[in-house]
Amino acid sequence: MVVLVTGANGQLGQSIQFIAHKYPNIQFVYTDYQEMDITNFENCQSVFAVHKPQFCINTAAYTAVDKAESEVEKAHLINAVGPENLAKVCKEFDTVLLHISTDFIFDGTSTSLSMTNGYKETDIPNPQSVYGQTKLDGELAIQNNWEKYFIVRTSWVYSQFANNFMKTMLRLASERDTLSVVHDQIGTPTNAVDLAEVLLKIIQSCHAELVSVSPNNFGVYNFSNEGICSWYDFAKEIFQQNAISINLNPIPTEAYPTPASRPAYSVLDKTKIKKVFHIEIKEWKDSLKECLTQLKR
Repeated sequence: MVVLVTGANGQLGQSIQFIAHKYPNIQFVYTDYQEMDITNFENCQSVFAVHKPQFCINTAAYTAVDKAESEVEKAHLINAVGPENLAKVCKEFDTVLLHISTDFIFDGTSTSLSMTNGYKETDIPNPQSVYGQTKLDGELAIQNNWEKYFIVRTSWVYSQFANNFMKTMLRLASERDTLSVVHDQIGTPTNAVDLAEVLLKIIQSCHAELVSVSPNNFGVYNFSNEGICSWYDFAKEIFQQNAISINLNPIPTEAYPTPASRPAYSVLDKTKIKKVFHIEIKEWKDSLKECLTQLKR
């Protein structure tokens, strides 16, 4: 079984490589933009023609949320045109596409009763940033071009790889005595290694032709770790687990203005993915502990 991974040098791509040894039945083909530019349709075709993957995991994305506000065309090219190209090529080669999306497709203001466990896959998107809009455009491009897809929306991704909030907090704590972190944006951290495991679980389920490969089960899914916190809570837990003493101050969003608007509430309901793929999801604090242990090795 051949699985082609785009964006292999990003934190999710590296997380997939980190656990790949646990899946000896999978032949992984790792590509970054040098090997396959997802914004170039002909380039995608040529790579698929060589490797003929049964599955493609698209981890490539423009994720500079604030910079996207001034680089609209670039963000659209990578986050919308790229997924559209992949969907078309996957259709040509009958390849199942797994694509990563984001909580930023929601406005974060919902107060409906259905929000008890967070946003559901069926809730109506309303992105408030260029990044969120381009990611939603990518979702729609896939849905309009190919039926064999799994779009997995996630939130607050971090890992021992690449750049992310956890590593930024650790770096800043080594440089400063005091930090201020936003306390009124609520969501759930996601360890990229846990997300990688879920993606490969989906692939294994499809390959084994289990009930979860039913055409009715292609579609959109949510995944994050379990639990709810603010960015301030997340930072506090990072420091506590590392026994770092620092003066940490909670501040409101308006005290830390950014070019892009962030969802005030972006907890994701994971009922669907747990039911279809029979997965157990770790609490975010437990997964953070595992990540920090790996970081120290």
